[in-house]
Amino acid sequence: MKEFKHVPLDGKDITEEDIKRVIKEKNVKFIELQFVDINGQVKSLTIPSEHICKALENEMMLDGSSIKGFRSIETSDMLFFPDKNTFRILPWREFDGTNTARLICDIHNADGTPFEGCPRCNLKRMMSEAASLGYTMNMGPEVEFFLFKRDENSHPTTLTVDKAGYYDIGPDDLGEDIRAEIVLTLQEMGFDIEASHHEVADSQHEIDFKYADILTAADNVATFKIAVKAIAAQYGLHATFMAKPIYGINGSGMHCNVSLFKDGKNAFYDPNTESQLSDVAMYSIGGMLKHVKGITAVTNPTVNSFKRLVPGYEAPVYLAWSLANRSALLRVPAKRGNATRVELRSPDPSCNPYLAFAVILGACVDGVKNQIKPPKQVEANIYALTPEERKKKKIDSLPGSLAEALYFLENSKVAKMALGSHVYNEFTETKHKEWDSFRTYVSQWELDKYLERY
Repeated sequence: MKEFKHVPLDGKDITEEDIKRVIKEKNVKFIELQFVDINGQVKSLTIPSEHICKALENEMMLDGSSIKGFRSIETSDMLFFPDKNTFRILPWREFDGTNTARLICDIHNADGTPFEGCPRCNLKRMMSEAASLGYTMNMGPEVEFFLFKRDENSHPTTLTVDKAGYYDIGPDDLGEDIRAEIVLTLQEMGFDIEASHHEVADSQHEIDFKYADILTAADNVATFKIAVKAIAAQYGLHATFMAKPIYGINGSGMHCNVSLFKDGKNAFYDPNTESQLSDVAMYSIGGMLKHVKGITAVTNPTVNSFKRLVPGYEAPVYLAWSLANRSALLRVPAKRGNATRVELRSPDPSCNPYLAFAVILGACVDGVKNQIKPPKQVEANIYALTPEERKKKKIDSLPGSLAEALYFLENSKVAKMALGSHVYNEFTETKHKEWDSFRTYVSQWELDKYLERY
């Protein structure tokens, strides 16, 4: 993190004086006060850097009635509460020797209390629930995305940049330079990048950054998506985190590597068991398997999300767990010790990371509290099993549509608790409207299929 060389990378002690120093040294002229709405879209209020003190004293105001799912016009005044630890210069916003920085903010009510509809505040609430049991959660997301060409009017298309495949290199992989610039940009912002590579589908890529506490991980995902889109645009391309942009090839996922820590130690690790997994790990697996159908509308929140969650494209649709088997929904990677973790493979990058991580945490905590034991692990390739074989092994499937996922969400006490009443009500209302719009829309597929025939 170039701007804070003397400050630990965890940013725990970034001070107002540090921020003012960097503003002066790096000629920062503007500050973006960023937050996310319920759909996970990053929003911001930009202020001249001269007003940084006012921002850090929580005096900047937001019209909450202008943000879908926040406040009505009668109670619209809200406040930005910046998190000083998130202060970063935005490398893609450098212009003529000047810089723009950002602060990620919680949104509070006019009386200074946390707004229950702020996704970041809601995640903090769930973190407090886990902390009351002595646990913190680390999250390591693996985010996939596509790079597409733009047309002559700069509008996004679904025309791919290359025909490369998994782990291919140049000249087949035409995204190497863009990925390299994305990695360098993220490193400049303090990310610890572990790997990057071409993914299975044409023009599909993945960049993996090191795990972090669940709040930092959510901040990182939000920042990552902005950075990737901004850098792709500089190359004349469009980056998308849509789950399934092209029919017939793999979609994009966001595998989430989950672990609970207690007293500074990984609570998933137990060297005295055969698998070296603790009871806490097993109960967390049990909790996620029990509640995953109820949280899928949050981890896979669009109509398009369920075009990815179909058999045949390596998508994890079957409710099972395994120590190695990648056809299972939950997989336990081989590393142990502090690296012990469980990989939930169903989420996709169109989700709101703050809400998705909140419901995953809620499922794990419920598993631990109620000592929910998972079924036996499945070692067979589930993709190759017949429906009868899956039924015999009692292997259930994820919801097959947004409508089905919303049904399970509405019947999940754990999901409702993890979202809170305000977010739950606003989220489900928005998603029912989205489904109804899709359900009643006459698609090109229907016209091609039926217009002449009937």
